[in-house]
Amino acid sequence: MIPFVREMSFEYGRPDQVSPLIRRVVAKNPGPFTYLGTGTYIVGRGEVAVIDPGPDDPTHLEALLHALTGERVAAILTTHTHADHSPLARPLAHATGAEVLGLPAPGVDTGFEEPHEAAFRPDRRLAHGERVAGPGWTLEAIATPGHASNHLAFALAEENALFSGDHVMGWSTTVVSPPDGDMTAYLASLDAVAAQGFSTLWPTHGPPVTEVAPFLAAYRAHRLERERQALDQLAAGRTRIVDMVQTLYADVPARLHPAAAHSLWAHLIKLVREGRVACDGEPGLGSAYRLP
Repeated sequence: MIPFVREMSFEYGRPDQVSPLIRRVVAKNPGPFTYLGTGTYIVGRGEVAVIDPGPDDPTHLEALLHALTGERVAAILTTHTHADHSPLARPLAHATGAEVLGLPAPGVDTGFEEPHEAAFRPDRRLAHGERVAGPGWTLEAIATPGHASNHLAFALAEENALFSGDHVMGWSTTVVSPPDGDMTAYLASLDAVAAQGFSTLWPTHGPPVTEVAPFLAAYRAHRLERERQALDQLAAGRTRIVDMVQTLYADVPARLHPAAAHSLWAHLIKLVREGRVACDGEPGLGSAYRLP
């Protein structure tokens, strides 16, 4: 069982000091994939970095600018280009004069994203291990592909913390949606994060994870259990994802079944690569799968 953490004290638009170096402002965009909303993080005082500005919402922009009154924004960082993370980056940059840092959109339509994503380009690309610093704070970009191929997390050295974007969330597991999402890459990224020994994870949605090692171990175990369940479904004669989802996600609301199907597809792609599952042609969402 994953020890989910879901309780969070906040008000939409209010800047909350959540650690000595971190403030959080939550956008009012709750939903099945955003939980309570997008949490935008402000790191430092006086000269600051902003992480994941959020959706294109003028009210949230106003709240961020109010929280940043009298301060200089040294950098605006995006974990990835999904519609609840990056669209406000450019309006915030125009208002503050700051650079937008991150990775460009992957140019692959997953079927879940807004049209804005294909056009997103940061002012400067960040490479794995590259650092952005200000007075009393240092952020290091950590490549964490899987949920999205252009996903970055940001390590805050001074607090041994990681802004984990959507790579790890305390309230839910992460959707891994092919063709851009990749389960092999996701598990490798999860192992890389676990090896760093962070004290706290700050997801973009929901509260922080403070018992990091056991949480990540449970997160990983859940993915491997899904693999086993997929293999069991094939052994039982269910060869198509749509039929597997009805069984494996019977307790999940039907509106979330398309996302569940994509995550299961990601697992099957990985299993085909490993030779543990077979299908004719490229493994697709509608393919028939079988045990070799």
